[in-house]
Amino acid sequence: MTSPILIAATAASMAVFASPAADRLQDVLTVASDCSDAARQVVADTGGELLSAQPRNGVCVVTVLVPGKGNARPRKVTVRVPIQ
Repeated sequence: MTSPILIAATAASMAVFASPAADRLQDVLTVASDCSDAARQVVADTGGELLSAQPRNGVCVVTVLVPGKGNARPRKVTVRVPIQ
């Protein structure tokens, strides 16, 4: 049978280690929102479909799939936009 003390100790250790992950999640959400405007602008400018938007070294690297002309295949275009 499991001791209530062991259960309490395990629960306490989980609570202590869960806090930094929550802080990191907030950082990720903040960074991700920085590239949303850049991605929206690139999609509007190219008429393409957003594939990815990633922050790197002060710029957002936005990759879109632009439809081809006529029977041409779509093109993958990558644009670097400074983070504002």
